[in-house]
Amino acid sequence: MEQKNETQVYKIFLLGVSQNSTLQPFLFGLFLFMYLVTVLGNLVIILVTISDSHLHTPMYFFLSNLSLADISFTSTSIPKMLVNIQIHSKVITYEGCITQVYFFTLFGVLDSLLLTVMAYDRFVAICHPLHYLVIMNVRFCGLLVLVSWVTAALYSLLESLMTLRLSFCTDLEIPHFLCEFNQLILLACSNTFANDVVMYSASVLLGGGPFVGILYSYAKIVSAIHAISSAHGRHKAFSTCASHLSVVSLFYFTILGVYFSSSISENSQLTAKASVMYSVVTPMLNPFIYSMRNEDIMGALRRLFRGKL
Repeated sequence: MEQKNETQVYKIFLLGVSQNSTLQPFLFGLFLFMYLVTVLGNLVIILVTISDSHLHTPMYFFLSNLSLADISFTSTSIPKMLVNIQIHSKVITYEGCITQVYFFTLFGVLDSLLLTVMAYDRFVAICHPLHYLVIMNVRFCGLLVLVSWVTAALYSLLESLMTLRLSFCTDLEIPHFLCEFNQLILLACSNTFANDVVMYSASVLLGGGPFVGILYSYAKIVSAIHAISSAHGRHKAFSTCASHLSVVSLFYFTILGVYFSSSISENSQLTAKASVMYSVVTPMLNPFIYSMRNEDIMGALRRLFRGKL
């Protein structure tokens, strides 16, 4: 009997991080707070890097793009989840689900690529300081960001088109607070071989590739710092990349934790809760990590609030 694609006929339900009705008001307040902190914190980073001429450097140009990606990353899922909690509904339209798949993938991949670009920037600054301004010129920095955006957009488009190929036989109950490519593959009743190939290939190329690039950059950075004779010089060199290293560790370790826990545990709801770490908590913490021990950002904030920019 020929199987028809009934994808748009059946309803899609996002079960969220918890189905306990008594917890919904608490979850609404918690996620609203985290979302507002994420948006405001990253907007402040973008504002100070644009308005303060002292921060018109490659590192802060990349940081402002990362902040924009983080705002967009959380905006693909949290507002819809908050609306669903408020109206006591778990339904998302098919079009809305595909849109979430596209933009969540786009900004997730973009985060990874921008963190790699920032690692390369720190590598050049510490390992080739005399050639830093020549290598990291305006055109090259713009090209790195453009390539990151285009790569993320093209892969997201491919993933969304692959999602459109899937057929579903029943109403979909996704044990998550957003639509993800891998969740839809698990629920499909059509052949998912091509989708699996795309997903695992992307994990290697767009996940593992940037991670290896970051590790290589920091291996060279550590070697260069170790060769510095004075302790003050070593501390100063390391401090320029400490914030980025903290963000990279938080981003990748939470993602690895989610996927290792999902492969070990069959509790999908637990995986959804763990996903909150890299999709909500990490973008929220990034502005604080970059500002708390960064004298340039703190100085720009003081000048901004004093109206002396």
